[in-house]
Amino acid sequence: MPGTGKDRHGCPVSVPGSHIFQESALQRILERGEIESLDHTQIPRLRAPVRASVFADRAARFRQLVDDHPAGAYLSLMAHLADGQHEALQHCSVPTASEQQVSLAQSHGMPPLQAIGWKRDEQWRQILAALLAHMISFESLPEAARGVISALQEQLSSDPEAIEAQADAILAERDVDVDSATAPFIMAALQVYWTSLAIDFDADKLPVVSPFGVCPICGSLPVSSVVRVGAQIDGCRYLCCSLCSTEWHLVRVTCSHCESTKSLAYHHIEEGSEAIKAESCDNCQSYRKIFYQEKDFHVDPVADDLASLTLDMLMGEAGYSRASGNPLLWQGSES
Repeated sequence: MPGTGKDRHGCPVSVPGSHIFQESALQRILERGEIESLDHTQIPRLRAPVRASVFADRAARFRQLVDDHPAGAYLSLMAHLADGQHEALQHCSVPTASEQQVSLAQSHGMPPLQAIGWKRDEQWRQILAALLAHMISFESLPEAARGVISALQEQLSSDPEAIEAQADAILAERDVDVDSATAPFIMAALQVYWTSLAIDFDADKLPVVSPFGVCPICGSLPVSSVVRVGAQIDGCRYLCCSLCSTEWHLVRVTCSHCESTKSLAYHHIEEGSEAIKAESCDNCQSYRKIFYQEKDFHVDPVADDLASLTLDMLMGEAGYSRASGNPLLWQGSES
């Protein structure tokens, strides 16, 4: 029987009964040897976010996914939040990395805008204030969410140090220290801040080699990956940063968590969208979702991940753990 209830923001959710279908890595479009034979020097290493469209496209995608979705109310709430992010990003200009920071990153092969330990300009709290004001204006805002946002507005004014501490916990993904009700809104402001940093950063100053599995720009974990279409990137898989919206290339049929190329499988919901699969690895027993733009051109790494939680539940039942979470959905301490 489907389960029903409400999330922490008062939005109704339910989980329909579904079945998961597994296919082997051999059913991929390209065989392993074919992938290795590609000239990867011609494949763009990064796909930088576009200021005019990154959050506007995400808002539009959330709205496409709302109809008849069991978590439609939450997706609608996140669409409105993405609208606010788009507006905030258009006017955002924050201090970037110094030459010394860039040189140090190049010397050690580290992300130049490393989120953990970064000295944030107080402008990020102004972004948060603007997002909260934007959310309060949402006519369909559930009362539970209105209460969370109002309390967060009060705390932002009276105790900014507590907000900074929450931001630190979120960036470090210390779930036990994260308030799951307020985290999506704080994370949304941090996304705007770091996306602006990523847009303004000169990618030519990146280290030649970056640590595996994290964003080359800010060091955050990917939320999911997308197999893109068009020109040089046609058929190429890009991991998508949960924080700064940067995408970076990773060869397909490679575990995005442990880099294994063996014991990978691809899972999708029977009779579900062919654009959504979970890539599992038996080496590390983890998975991340992978979306296929050729099957649905408008897939978004954050919105489609959030809208496919049924697949997460089924992967959990199959014994796999998510390699990293969705930036707009947290399960921190309930204290």
